[in-house]
Amino acid sequence: MEYALIPLLPFAAFLIVGLGGHWIKARAHLIAVPAVLGSFLLSVAAFRQVAGGEPIAIPLYTWLASGDLSIQLGLAIDRLTAVMLILVTVVSSLVHIYTIGYMHGEKGYARFFAYFALLTFSMLRLVMADNLHQLFVFWEAVGLCSYLLIGHWYERQSACTAATKAFLVNRVGDFGFMLGLLLVWLVFGSLEYKTVFAQAANLSGDTTNLMERFGGTWSVSTITLICLLLFTGAVGKSAQVPLHVWLPDAMEGPTPISALIHAATMVTAGVFMVARLAPLYSLSPVAMDVVAVIGALTMVLGATIAVTQTDIKRVVAYSTVSQLGYMMMACGVGAYAAGMYHLLTHGAFKALLFLGCGSVIIALHHEQDMRHMGGLKDKLPVTYWTFVVGSLALAGFPLTSGFFSKDDILASTWSSGPLGQVLAVLGLITALMTAFYSFRLVFVTFWGTSRVDHHLAAHIHEPSPTITMPLIILAVLAIVTGYLGIPAFLAPVFLNEDGGADHHGAAGMGIMLVATLMGLTGIAAAYLVYVKSPGLPDRLAQQWRRLYDLSLHKWYVDEAYDRSLVRPTFTAADGLWKGVDVAVIDGAVNGVARVVAAGGSLLRLFQSGQTQHYALGMALGAMVILTVFLLF
Repeated sequence: MEYALIPLLPFAAFLIVGLGGHWIKARAHLIAVPAVLGSFLLSVAAFRQVAGGEPIAIPLYTWLASGDLSIQLGLAIDRLTAVMLILVTVVSSLVHIYTIGYMHGEKGYARFFAYFALLTFSMLRLVMADNLHQLFVFWEAVGLCSYLLIGHWYERQSACTAATKAFLVNRVGDFGFMLGLLLVWLVFGSLEYKTVFAQAANLSGDTTNLMERFGGTWSVSTITLICLLLFTGAVGKSAQVPLHVWLPDAMEGPTPISALIHAATMVTAGVFMVARLAPLYSLSPVAMDVVAVIGALTMVLGATIAVTQTDIKRVVAYSTVSQLGYMMMACGVGAYAAGMYHLLTHGAFKALLFLGCGSVIIALHHEQDMRHMGGLKDKLPVTYWTFVVGSLALAGFPLTSGFFSKDDILASTWSSGPLGQVLAVLGLITALMTAFYSFRLVFVTFWGTSRVDHHLAAHIHEPSPTITMPLIILAVLAIVTGYLGIPAFLAPVFLNEDGGADHHGAAGMGIMLVATLMGLTGIAAAYLVYVKSPGLPDRLAQQWRRLYDLSLHKWYVDEAYDRSLVRPTFTAADGLWKGVDVAVIDGAVNGVARVVAAGGSLLRLFQSGQTQHYALGMALGAMVILTVFLLF
């Protein structure tokens, strides 16, 4: 039962800091940081126990019992959960420590730590869930916390807009997710993982007629329908095409939350969900193909946008979109262990890159435009060298963690069949673009002539140790996580995998060699373009203006959504407001008031205070009564 403290410690920190923030204020980290470190130590103990024996099951309580409906809540820790616990608690602990320096003196310091601890608690409960109901509850809790943290600087309209956008876009995906949960309950009569997985194989051939009530005959496998509906939730949470648009805008929040969302919490939840439900997805080749293709499209789209962005955090954000596409593609071809392997290595080097961006931003007094940087490598040596390590890992440079995990995905994808070979080629092209934009970021930010405002240039210095220490630790992890045997450790969870890319043979080795060459070519191209020929990017932008504008404006997806969805929605809402609320509802209420007022004005004429008027009224009344009496 001590492992129940893994999520409860951050939750306790949330309650203490949240309720006592007015008194705790600048000391909030003294509560939050030890709580998350405690969760990390317990997670290590759980990892060791699971690695040496059977999964851990901790029943908690009955959440709902009514007739045949019974939902039990509990915690479950198997190998997949164990590695996620390590990822979440390690990254969260380091980001908590980093936040002490980054948010020092900021308004809402205690509030930020309270929400931070709540996000950690929610993600831990999500990965420790033993049923789909609990997964969904904390799926939504993670979304709520992300909304609160993205909008932390709520005085800024841009932060409020970004938080609202993240919340609404995820509601689109979560609507499908809820339909999937209802269908799971309808088909299996349970939301327990074990029960659903045990019964799923017997339903692999069953079909559902989606158009039966409309006289149509469009039938689809029940398992396929369940998987696709659940996958819509993952498309939202893990920022896959076409619901990827919220994630880059989430950069409006403070850098620590950007790091935690991108590396270990919200966006990883979708990939984790697909991997957790592998026994369902593996029964539906159609759903698997959809997952793989959507992942590949996201992978390519994110990379093509990242190559032209000028905001230092947005480059890394679109990198996350692209790397999540790699992970989804791997899950879609059945290489769940490879996808999770990359999720874990990515967690280390992506947290490093975001925190490195934050270090630069702090040093430049919150400047985020790379065009106003340059020449920083000598003034920020720790930030620079750790950033280079993170960029090498992202680019898949040999012997870094990203080299092993990305090549495992590409080799697995190539060996999965004809579709996989097409997707692997796209992955290789994306690997070249990834290396290019990774080192474009390095060279433009840290190399060359300084473009920093001259008032700031003389005062640039390395931030406090609470910022640089997490960078150094994450730089080490960005290397060593590739050597920890993660695929082999996860293989027993996914029974159809043997835990490594070494079984792909000569073709797989060839793919890995090509991927390495692509990465090195991308780095060399970035060096030639941004170091040897610094005027070349502008000339290329002019020569390829249309392609450049497409990339710079994110393929105009936001603009398309604005014209096709946002504006019509506002127009319809405005029409409903004026036509129904104002004209009908307010009109009825105001009409009653006007009738009463008119009646009162009429009656007022009979209350003039003049005796002769009252006498006349009495005489007229008497005549009316007499007339009625005589006629009837």
